[in-house]
Amino acid sequence: MELGRFGIWTFDFEDQPASMLRDAVQELEELGWPAIWIPERDGREALTHAGFLLASTERVSVVNGIARIGSRGARWTRGAALLLADAYPDRHVLGLGFGGARPGVKPLRAMNDYLDELDTVTSANPLPGAPMRRLLAAYGPKMLELARDRSEGAHTYHVTVPHTVQAREVLGDKAFLGVEHAVLFETDPIKAREIAREHLHGYLTSEYNVAKFLRLGYTEADIDGGRGSDRLVDDLVFWGDVDAITGKLQGHLDAGADHVGIQVIGVEPGESAMPYWRRLAEALLPHPVSR
Repeated sequence: MELGRFGIWTFDFEDQPASMLRDAVQELEELGWPAIWIPERDGREALTHAGFLLASTERVSVVNGIARIGSRGARWTRGAALLLADAYPDRHVLGLGFGGARPGVKPLRAMNDYLDELDTVTSANPLPGAPMRRLLAAYGPKMLELARDRSEGAHTYHVTVPHTVQAREVLGDKAFLGVEHAVLFETDPIKAREIAREHLHGYLTSEYNVAKFLRLGYTEADIDGGRGSDRLVDDLVFWGDVDAITGKLQGHLDAGADHVGIQVIGVEPGESAMPYWRRLAEALLPHPVSR
């Protein structure tokens, strides 16, 4: 699966009107970004969102990071993903994830059951010439094994470079590993950590995320009631100038990632991270195009 070494991972499109999305994704394509990752969070449905971005561009790949399995039945996910694979060959990747806690529901079992239905359901929908591609959101070893065995690989979110080493060991050499990482263009340590802590608070108070951090060797003192120690904050959000940020992002590739989806934080809702995406393109992409 060829998505390039770096891509854009963004929540920003959830807060923007269609015209602003269209302009943004077209400029990202002009800048040379090979892939754009979009979540499913505030009601903008994952597959229609992906379809709109694909229709607005000519070459860029769009990855659902993630489409929540609790948001739609497997039959409808399959139908939508087949249509996107047919309409935009080799440009859409269906990233599936559990998508948050649901009382009494075990993520691994739920994902297994969903994939069973996805793989066995039949319909009149024609099969595309290019395959429907899928990834699984995965943190722990069992979900990573499922991603290895039942998809093209894994998508990790808010992880550290040591986690990338561990994920590659579980996935083996052949499976794809895409890693999201947050970055912040702020050189003042106090300001940077304040913004980073605001961004991380929800994850540092989430049962599944806290368990992930504890497995990585952090302690309850690092969690600090949802505040996060300097060490944990600095590992999860790469802040500084463009050289400091890009140097740290390279660490994931050195650790075994195939691709890093870069999430720029510190942008107000409704505003655009485009100035930072342009700077990152100049620093990271082989042949960026100035606009």
